[in-house]
Amino acid sequence: MENSETLIAVRQLTKSFKKTTVIEELSHNFKAGERIALVGQNGAGKTTLIRSILGLYKYKGDIDVLGMNPRTEREKILHHIGFVPQIPPPIKMTVGEMLEFFGTLTNTDQQEFIAISEKLGLDVQGNLDKPFMKLSGGMKQKLLVAFALGRKPKILLMDEPAANLDPKARTILFDYLHNFDKNALMIISSHRIDEVEGLVNRLIEMDMGKIVIDKEVQT
Repeated sequence: MENSETLIAVRQLTKSFKKTTVIEELSHNFKAGERIALVGQNGAGKTTLIRSILGLYKYKGDIDVLGMNPRTEREKILHHIGFVPQIPPPIKMTVGEMLEFFGTLTNTDQQEFIAISEKLGLDVQGNLDKPFMKLSGGMKQKLLVAFALGRKPKILLMDEPAANLDPKARTILFDYLHNFDKNALMIISSHRIDEVEGLVNRLIEMDMGKIVIDKEVQT
């Protein structure tokens, strides 16, 4: 990976909430082709790092995503990022409206999203008119995973993506990830290294807002 293109560059990133520093002067390059397990205890800063990369937080330091600033060019950046949050957002749109919205936003055929959703076990046609908020946790997760994968992004950020998924859907998800574009950058935040160890080629462990372990691993 030494000569791979840097897709995300983080420099001296510091993020605090009130008087609590969650990330402290973190610097790291994330490169094309890397499949990274981002691990650490709750509160280590994993989710805050991902949210900062997405431009969701104000922060000190610099983040460069595909040559752009996530705070000022967030909309452009999001065209190239697939994101699965740890907690599904409270979206009021129906499943059908979301399919149309994300299809238009990412210039993706809705059938791409539907095919992945159904393979994960979600009955899309039977839930088209149901508001996203009314779906079960597992159904929400399957749809969000489909939206992230179906657009074939350059960068895939997944925060505990297997949460709320049944065992069969978990297996299908990790199969998808295993066969995902080898040139894409994939960052999977998880507190279960055993779940992702066969999938990743790099392990980054965070503790108290800093990277304490960064090593290549064999897939």
